[in-house]
Amino acid sequence: MARHKVLIVGGGIGGMAAAIMLGKTGHDIDLVDIDPDWRVYGAGITITGATLRAYKHLDMVDDIASHGAITNGAKIFNYDGTYLKDLDEPVLEEGLPATGGIMRPVLHELMQKRIRALDIPVHLGVTVDSLIQDEDGVDVVFSNGQKGRYDVVVGSDSINSKVRELAFDNSQDPIPTGQGCWRISMKCPPDIKRSEFYFGHKYTAGITRCGVDEMYMWLLTPDDGSLWVKDEEAMEMLSERLKDFGGTPKWIRENMTKDDWINYRPLAAVLQPGPWANGRIVLLGDSAHATTPHLASGAGMAVEGGVVLSQELNVEGVSIQDALMAYNERRYSRCRDVVESSIAIGQKQLEGGDPDEVGDLIGAAIHRLAKPF
Repeated sequence: MARHKVLIVGGGIGGMAAAIMLGKTGHDIDLVDIDPDWRVYGAGITITGATLRAYKHLDMVDDIASHGAITNGAKIFNYDGTYLKDLDEPVLEEGLPATGGIMRPVLHELMQKRIRALDIPVHLGVTVDSLIQDEDGVDVVFSNGQKGRYDVVVGSDSINSKVRELAFDNSQDPIPTGQGCWRISMKCPPDIKRSEFYFGHKYTAGITRCGVDEMYMWLLTPDDGSLWVKDEEAMEMLSERLKDFGGTPKWIRENMTKDDWINYRPLAAVLQPGPWANGRIVLLGDSAHATTPHLASGAGMAVEGGVVLSQELNVEGVSIQDALMAYNERRYSRCRDVVESSIAIGQKQLEGGDPDEVGDLIGAAIHRLAKPF
């Protein structure tokens, strides 16, 4: 197997997954991230069965289980707290949990430890300013003025990718979906054992356990682009939006404090036109297929992308250009399904869709994601 010199731009979940997979198989990796502290903010993250399967390739399922929470599926409720049914989630592999959750900063720290254990150089506070490629490699000028030459450049640098801007002339801007997402991280209520969804209201809520006594809730609300949330007003605004809810959202409303992490952001999504490979430069994760949280699959698709990219670059006798196109062929339709299905679910929620209908849309998409990648 040829050993390639690979630059990965963006040290988020997708970039780290690619670095871990390529590093394990002997490639020479440089990882750069624009944040000088390599931090991540945010609440918890839902780890679906498909995402756990992807993390199995990174040997990280036990890490997620021991530092987060593994749960046995999810329940669907009416917004007032009335139980409706269990979410139809297929078993992907024997012994693989159905779903789970973990705090996003904890997950990043676990992946960063894997990067360091592989002795992968990490350069922080840096991005790329120039990418010029020929048949044999890519000449890179970094934002700190340094230069390098690589066999492959991977752009995993977010929805506003600099790599995409430099190397792909058909780049498209993110499109607002008409919804915004509130998130809160706080202690667990005493009786929550599984993930929960609350439908039937113009707002949609979900609960994920992320540890022994930690959880997070997301709440999707209509957003016309005019809402501005100040930190000091976030708790009161979230409380007002939860006033009609029963069940766990009601418990959260009654028990949350200003010390809990609360955040709001408008949602946007975009599926970049294919191919996601241009010669020796390739896009991965949000830089190619930024989605909304309706299927809890943004991170999962990014990790899968890192796995598939490594697999294709490790095929004997195949040129780098052909390997990257093979990666694109394996990823495009699957990621398009996630983006389009997530947007469709959000639209159905905005229209006040029936809870069973929304649940069935989610269940059908989860079954499609259960197929091998």
